Amino acid sequence: MRELVRTNDIVLVSAIGALLDGANIDHLVADQNMSIIEGSLGILPRRILVHDDDVDAARQVLVDAGLSHELRPDE
Repeated sequence: MRELVRTNDIVLVSAIGALLDGANIDHLVADQNMSIIEGSLGILPRRILVHDDDVDAARQVLVDAGLSHELRPDE
């Protein structure tokens, strides 16, 4: 799996998840449960991961949605 986005914005995480779901792209939100440790302060970023085979399609979905500035640099 490869990291697509890293953010502290839980609304953005939800929106990106909905976009990927709409495009039938499986994804995983990593570090989502870290809020228990940090006390729900939003300090620790959540990471959205997609399968290696879906990276290009997922990146294009976010570009089309005007969220290209949120993408992690492509390796």
